[in-house]
Amino acid sequence: MQKNNEQTTYFNAWILASRPRTLPAAAAPVFVAVAAAWHDGVFHLPSALACLFISLLMQIGANFANDLFDHERGTDTPARIGPTRVTASGLVQPREMRIGIAVVFSLAGSLGLYLTWLHGWQIIVLGLLIIIAALAYTGGPFPYGYYALGDLFVFLSFGVAAVCGTYYSQAGSINSFALLASIPVGLLIVNILVVNNTRDIITDREAKKRTLAVFFGRNAMLIEYLLCEAIAFIVPIVLWYLGLTSKGVMLSWVSLPQAILLFREFSRTTGRELNKTLAGTAQLALFYSILFSIGIAFKP
Repeated sequence: MQKNNEQTTYFNAWILASRPRTLPAAAAPVFVAVAAAWHDGVFHLPSALACLFISLLMQIGANFANDLFDHERGTDTPARIGPTRVTASGLVQPREMRIGIAVVFSLAGSLGLYLTWLHGWQIIVLGLLIIIAALAYTGGPFPYGYYALGDLFVFLSFGVAAVCGTYYSQAGSINSFALLASIPVGLLIVNILVVNNTRDIITDREAKKRTLAVFFGRNAMLIEYLLCEAIAFIVPIVLWYLGLTSKGVMLSWVSLPQAILLFREFSRTTGRELNKTLAGTAQLALFYSILFSIGIAFKP
């Protein structure tokens, strides 16, 4: 019986390391890109499913890498108020985590080979760039997450690259509509990092992890969070005004009350309670993206 309990604990450690609360955001850009492909008449179900699993695996791999590299850099101390980091807590050994990272990214790469077979070597290049970005966030000789570049790279990787890459897997090309549609989902995913870094200001400062939150403080993060939300809700109006899609994209505004409540919660919450705000921010990214996608795909 004890052995089974230990196995369950070990299994749960890997689930914990995957940070399930962040995974809804991994699906969000795929939904938007698939809707754009449907809108343009180039939807391809096998490619769409492959991209969904790749996106989820990339997010899990990035979470595993952060768990390992933050531990190795001494960032995850007992003072940490975020979710438990399994490498720092000893639930998973560093060598095991390295194997886990390799397995997850290898699985994503295997699916990427199918997309490469369909659409050419560009898929391999994009996939490698995203993997490098995931590893380099807190690892390697220049961990850009430690130098206030995390927000930019999250927007580019999980917004622009994820949406445009998924669209490319459907159409074999990228257009201006897919690029513009990537902006709101990318910004809402950035807000997950904004909450995360605001929660960790004290411990990150002590660990010399120089995030935007450490440089500019909590009030600046509130402004960034609000701007990301505001632009996300302006983009559908722009797409409609430019005649790139129908007014159906305004369906995304149904999520506006949730966005307002989350901003109010973020502005009034500190410490460990921000873990709830972080989860809510990831859910908003998914909810907004689903509504946005429906509006894109199904013209009124």
